[in-house]
Amino acid sequence: MAASEGLSTGAVNPSGKGKRLIVSHIGSEDGFVPGGLMCFESKNIQKNTQDYHDEMNGDSFRDWLKGVLPRLKDNAVIVMDNAPYHSVKMEKCPNTNWRKADIITWLRSKGEEVDSTLIIAELLIIVKRIKPMYNKYVIDKMVKADNKDVLRLPPYHCELNPIELAWAAVKKHVRDNNKTFKLQDVKKLMNDGVEKVNPDMWKNFISHVMQEEEKAWNLDNIIDDSVTAESQPFVLTIGNSDSDDSDDDDDNDDDGDFRYLSDSE
Repeated sequence: MAASEGLSTGAVNPSGKGKRLIVSHIGSEDGFVPGGLMCFESKNIQKNTQDYHDEMNGDSFRDWLKGVLPRLKDNAVIVMDNAPYHSVKMEKCPNTNWRKADIITWLRSKGEEVDSTLIIAELLIIVKRIKPMYNKYVIDKMVKADNKDVLRLPPYHCELNPIELAWAAVKKHVRDNNKTFKLQDVKKLMNDGVEKVNPDMWKNFISHVMQEEEKAWNLDNIIDDSVTAESQPFVLTIGNSDSDDSDDDDDNDDDGDFRYLSDSE
């Protein structure tokens, strides 16, 4: 092999340290939304892939989404995961890390009459009761004002987001065609990859996600049925060991056996 002789075999795949492109887009069964692509160069040179959160934050995401909303249809439902920059709260609600005095102040600001002798755990029970009225997201309010809605996915369920499949196709195009590993070349390949993800592909992505959702519902129903079955009482029939005739009843299926009874039986 050329490498064993110390010879170059072309551009070396970088180890991961270097500048990155931060990309955001939005799409539907009609394809990626025209004009919805945001792409900028990361200022950080890090190996840690989570460092982009310093640059892709709530403010930058909100500004991007604000520009995208007019490009979407009325009553559109925007599917989002739970990334921190998607989930900036309009106000923070008390939690176990809050001081008791601050929790009381927050509760009283919401019109609650609070006994100052209550301990933190008791105060947080009151917080839990009224929290749904105040646990709101900045993005959701902005989207709602534009006659659209946000659908937030359950944590750790990226398979329910069609854009993950779109990004996989784009990244494959970049990976298969990247020869120089130069950022500008990668950016061009990324744009080319986005163009290649057409409406037919998006329809397939959405269909696949719907199938995954159906699997999840079916699994949920199976678990519910199983839990329900296990919660049913069981009947234990015990044979009469004092009977002189007990040895003659070997064929009696009720002799000291038990079974679970459920609707499936």
